[in-house]
Amino acid sequence: MDKMQLSPVRHVDRQKTERPRTKRVWKLKLSVTWQRMKKALKSTLKHRLHLHLASNLSKLSTLKLNHHDMAIIKPIKHVMKKKKTIRPTMPLAQLIQLPYTAADFIDHGPAMTPTKSPIENISTRWRELHGLHNWDGLIEPLHPWLRREIVKYGEFVQGTYDAFDFDPLSEFCGSCRYNRHKLFEELGLTKHGYKVTQYIYAMSHVDVPEWLERTYCTWSKDSNWMGYVAVSGDAETGRIGRRDILVAWRGTVAPTEWYTDLKTRLQHLGKTNIKVQRGFLSIYSSKGDFSRYNKLSASEQVKEEIQKLVSFFRDRGEEVSLTICGHSLGGALALLNAYDAAMYVPHLFINVISFGAPRVGNIHFKEKLKELGVKTLRVVVKQDIVPKLPGFILNAILNKFTAVTGRLKWIYRHVGTQLKLDVLMSPYLTRDPDYTGSHNLETYLHLLDGYISKTSKFRWNARRDVTLVNKSTDMLIKELKIPEFWYQRPFKGLVLNQYGRWVKPGRPVEDIPSPRSIGSDHDPSP
Repeated sequence: MDKMQLSPVRHVDRQKTERPRTKRVWKLKLSVTWQRMKKALKSTLKHRLHLHLASNLSKLSTLKLNHHDMAIIKPIKHVMKKKKTIRPTMPLAQLIQLPYTAADFIDHGPAMTPTKSPIENISTRWRELHGLHNWDGLIEPLHPWLRREIVKYGEFVQGTYDAFDFDPLSEFCGSCRYNRHKLFEELGLTKHGYKVTQYIYAMSHVDVPEWLERTYCTWSKDSNWMGYVAVSGDAETGRIGRRDILVAWRGTVAPTEWYTDLKTRLQHLGKTNIKVQRGFLSIYSSKGDFSRYNKLSASEQVKEEIQKLVSFFRDRGEEVSLTICGHSLGGALALLNAYDAAMYVPHLFINVISFGAPRVGNIHFKEKLKELGVKTLRVVVKQDIVPKLPGFILNAILNKFTAVTGRLKWIYRHVGTQLKLDVLMSPYLTRDPDYTGSHNLETYLHLLDGYISKTSKFRWNARRDVTLVNKSTDMLIKELKIPEFWYQRPFKGLVLNQYGRWVKPGRPVEDIPSPRSIGSDHDPSP
């Protein structure tokens, strides 16, 4: 089809106006492009500034736990749109609805969010919370009373790390920094209402390679402080409904303990078909006449103290329970402790709460604990490799064929009910793989505090201090500006004396470890 002819006038007009119009089109295009670039740049900068906090905001739970613990609240995004900055004058009710940013870790005085959650009276439900029905209906979703009890016992275990002196330059390396009378006061654990009655020492003296031996003189070459026994005071006993005896076991820290952990061969318990990991049993049951602190093994020390406390409080007509908790190696020792206690103290309610604990024994060990009535709650983190040990590969394969391999005596089996957490559910934790950080107990307690269920987002009103995660890790996202590995002694333990010299201070006499500190001749009453 022929092109339509234009009149000479219209043709001339077009020639005159074509160039200006082209300029306007290009100007418009440049303007639109520049607006898009600014918008994209602004969006990118905003994303960089908030990185995980903004992108992971959707991970925060929109559930608010009232006294029924299941009421629905407004989405946090709606709250965040109204929030510009965190100010000291901001009402507390509004402050606790906000996800943490770097500004939350600046001291704002009385307007700061409290780190304590309400503590309910659980006296009528303590058996259920401690596994009477194997925590059926309490884990999915996680009951808030149960969450607070687990965190409480986790903090008792964390205290065994915080008070442990593992400075290789210290003459008391391997001991507790404080005597038992002021341990909880120094660690801020008096809030839980327990009193320490005895310290536990364990041996891990083995023939190790030269490169693994300690090169400095220590207070004891064969013993390490492994934990303590405590008992609930009168006020806490009234709240929890019984007199609770607590045993807290520390995890692996000393090189000789790591070396002993590597002994993965199963060993018989007595003349039974029950087998447990050789390394764990060695730490738990070793003793020696040459040792100042382990003339009695760790198992014998704990046995004497538990029997004495149970007898004392039962004679007063009180109901008594035994709660044994531990992290990593401590979780393994807790199971061995529970097995022993169930054998030598009949009709005692025994509950084990372990964090990141490895497998300990075979199928017969698992069945015997069940037969003895020991209730075990295993808290694990998906990214933590330790709960998959020993037998990381072999056990994973064979456990898929339980119908065939279920009765084999040489296969490791986990014990109890599992509560599984995931690092990725927290908007405050880095997404970079960090297997050491994933095993850290403070990481566990942070994830517990925010956990509701497998399908729920991170609890928006979790109260536990997020800063604690970086105590001995680098797990928090950089945007929070919390220094990594911040839990350390000022000036690495040195002090400036009156003569202007930096020196290593001596320990107070009452904090120097002594074999007498493990005695049990004191009055157990709170």
